[in-house]
Amino acid sequence: MNGITVQKMACARLPTAMGTFSLCLYHNSYENKEHLALVMGDVDGQDDVLVRVHSECFTGDVLGSHRCDCGPQLERAMELIAAEGQGVIVYLRQEGRGIGLLDKLRAYNLQDKGYDTVDANLLLGHQADARDYTIAALILRDLGIHSMRLLTNNPLKIESLQALGLVVHERVPLYTEVTNENAAYLATKVAKMRHMLNLDLLPIHQSGLSVDAIATVNGRSPTPQRPFVTISYAQSLDGSITSRRGQPTALSSHDSMAFTHKLRATHDAILVGIGTVLADDPLLTVRLVEGKHPQPIILDSQLRLPLQAGILQHPTHTPWIVASETAVQERQTALEAAGARILRVPTNANGQIDLTSLLARLRLEGVNTLMVEGGARVITNFLAQQLVDRVVVTIAPVLVGGLHAVETPHSLPKLPRLHHVRYQRLDDDLVFMGDIDWGAA
Repeated sequence: MNGITVQKMACARLPTAMGTFSLCLYHNSYENKEHLALVMGDVDGQDDVLVRVHSECFTGDVLGSHRCDCGPQLERAMELIAAEGQGVIVYLRQEGRGIGLLDKLRAYNLQDKGYDTVDANLLLGHQADARDYTIAALILRDLGIHSMRLLTNNPLKIESLQALGLVVHERVPLYTEVTNENAAYLATKVAKMRHMLNLDLLPIHQSGLSVDAIATVNGRSPTPQRPFVTISYAQSLDGSITSRRGQPTALSSHDSMAFTHKLRATHDAILVGIGTVLADDPLLTVRLVEGKHPQPIILDSQLRLPLQAGILQHPTHTPWIVASETAVQERQTALEAAGARILRVPTNANGQIDLTSLLARLRLEGVNTLMVEGGARVITNFLAQQLVDRVVVTIAPVLVGGLHAVETPHSLPKLPRLHHVRYQRLDDDLVFMGDIDWGAA
């Protein structure tokens, strides 16, 4: 290794929340940096020791920055080693993938202007990843480790240690959470640095209400024919959305309701059926978080919307009422006088609003993303006509024994299996998210 040597200077007992480690400081003959080894148990001469080679990240490890996943990775590595009772974390003083803290902060400023982490490093005259693992290999050898199970998502780290004569018998994935702030950072790791991460399967950070992170990582586009459609609803543990039709039933916790409002704010429009309006009298606004109100749309083929409905008092948007071509003109005149806009749309053979025609009309109106919140017949019809791209379901830990969101499943030509599945817990609720690939249904 080009004549470089390391020397263990001192070790001390280090009790932590995960357990008691031994922290050893190493000096080396190559550079004026103090690298560390955090050791648990007897590792000298042991085979396949659980090892993490971790590069210093002051902002993430010490300050808890959400711009990266470094701090959570370090904490998770300590937890896994503590659970096994044996292992090593080599802590390398290689801030910012080897560019140092000063240029790391400069790179942050470039990232805030739209550059990704790789391009920011290159613009500052550095390599995309300037780290070297020679010191890590020497420290591991000094500790008596020759074969390991490496905690990493980075194939370059595995290749580098193997090239330095160490045996990596297994890669142990090190998964953390996606946040609003680190979603693009993680996506760059995958796209440009070969990191072995399936971003669709990573947990979503709860406190961030990370709808934006989901959109960043798994963003999909509308088609020229229709908007991108998300179905969202809350149900009980037994699959009920209400105790009985026409009866509103509160299911979601405050946190999951806030998540739903955040989801609303990421869509251009929100659609419900007239049954939902008659039962709940919703405003369809964003109230529990900061964000823009979506355009409210109501499926009301015969214009049954009461003139005193709350939606007619929407704070920013004239509600759009979707009616059949046979709806009574006098009702249209009255609703327009009350502030509504009426969209006349053809009906299908069953006398229902033709959803394909409606979505094409909405696309022409500039609606690129549409959130559908119910009720059951509306949800079922969207699924039956394969007009859904994403499903977001809040599951509350209660039993209701009532009406299910998807009615008469035998009417569905295909029952799709969801992919890109993600979960997160909000208070006592579980929020489930998945995308539909109708071609694979």
